[in-house]
Amino acid sequence: MCIMRVREMDIELYRNYFNTLEAGREPGWQYNELKPCGVNYNSALCALWYDMHHGRFRDFQKEGKEIIALLGLDTDQTVIDMGCGTGAFAVHAARHCRKVYAVDVSRAMLRCARRKAKKAKLNNIEFHRGGFLTYEHEAKPADAIVSTAVLHHLPDFWKLTGLRRLARMCKAGGKLYLFDVVFSFNVDEYKSHLDEWVKSTAERIGPAFAAEVKTHVREEYSTFDWVMEGMFERAGFAIEKANYQNDFMVAYLCTRKGESI
Repeated sequence: MCIMRVREMDIELYRNYFNTLEAGREPGWQYNELKPCGVNYNSALCALWYDMHHGRFRDFQKEGKEIIALLGLDTDQTVIDMGCGTGAFAVHAARHCRKVYAVDVSRAMLRCARRKAKKAKLNNIEFHRGGFLTYEHEAKPADAIVSTAVLHHLPDFWKLTGLRRLARMCKAGGKLYLFDVVFSFNVDEYKSHLDEWVKSTAERIGPAFAAEVKTHVREEYSTFDWVMEGMFERAGFAIEKANYQNDFMVAYLCTRKGESI
């Protein structure tokens, strides 16, 4: 067991080193979105754990079906899955769309997604390593973009930068579906709200995921509802629906405005 742990640490050390080298090719002020933020999903073990653990409390097929219906996607349209993870939505969408561009910063997650696509015998998914700040969409603007629980890995300045880049990848009148952790509670009461979030997560899902919630709050970059809504406007998107499911989770459906970005 000790040998396996050392090997895993060595692998992560080298991955972080090469991520640093890659980031060094950018301007010195560029945020490195390839580095781990919070839970390290660059790890093959964490990527495997993600699928096994999230599958216990999420119905990926139902989620995908609902998103496809909400966006009104059909077999003539294309969609970018920004932060595709292990490919749950990308694989589902590929059965309903002409083309899916599946993008993620984690090589480990992309490997899982590719295996799923191969197993499903799907050949209309393009996989790309990158994210909001680094992915270059060389095809025509997409009909829709989907991003689930990813944007919170960027600080606010880079969130807006990433959203503006998304707007340039989406055709005028196209749709953006974004689900994420966004804080809508009274900031003066943050201690009680965050304690309750951790407690309820432990009761509903288990202590392992409650630990992830703590990591998220401590190390990641979720922001306030009023900040997010302002960012969409400044990025070139109009919010059609904002489904605030509780004090922490929200799903936005946006339309790309017609103005140039």
